[in-house]
Amino acid sequence: MPEPHALLLFVAAGLLLNLTPGPDVLYIVSRALRAGTRAGIVAGFGITAGCFVHITAAAVGVSALMAASMTAFTVLKWGGAAYLLWVGVRMLLSRPPVADVPDPAADDGVPARVDMKSVFLGGFWTNALNPKVALFFLAFVPQFIAADAANKPLAFFLLGVLFNFNAIFVNIGWASLAGWMARRVGAVRRGMHWLERCAGLMFIGFGLKLAFSDNPLATTSTH
Repeated sequence: MPEPHALLLFVAAGLLLNLTPGPDVLYIVSRALRAGTRAGIVAGFGITAGCFVHITAAAVGVSALMAASMTAFTVLKWGGAAYLLWVGVRMLLSRPPVADVPDPAADDGVPARVDMKSVFLGGFWTNALNPKVALFFLAFVPQFIAADAANKPLAFFLLGVLFNFNAIFVNIGWASLAGWMARRVGAVRRGMHWLERCAGLMFIGFGLKLAFSDNPLATTSTH
């Protein structure tokens, strides 16, 4: 593990990076706005699970292989872009909530007619299918691993777990904020529906951006 001051820097940088809006944050906020804080938190845990895929892959060297292989990067890139586009289109075509009456089963006065398993899996795939997350870990985490570390893969994995652990609290914060907003504007569900459509457009934008992005860590290899 890095020295204490380097570890504090890693945690601080990780928190700032986790606060930066992107597809993951957008997914959490959109779920919380539509179905309440609980749905947003579940979405966040799905994203956390997806992030563990990248952490493990990077620790064992799979992500490095992907970074060096344009073919592997391209396959994952198009898969992730297609998924983000699909999520965006679904949000655009979604119908307003059936009723404005709070569901007694809801945790925060917002209709809770949502399949939490689908919310979790949506968060998982939003993160796991984004190759830029893998490249981020390859570029960011090694800076905090000592050159003489006895077990670099283990050090990488532990730092990745720490980064992901910190992200849980950030994600809960986003979900709580969005859930609070949903409660305050619960009387204007039609406006909430238009917010979801705007989120759909943003997901489509993220998907298109990913589709036309290059591999920043790629070598000259064409394999």
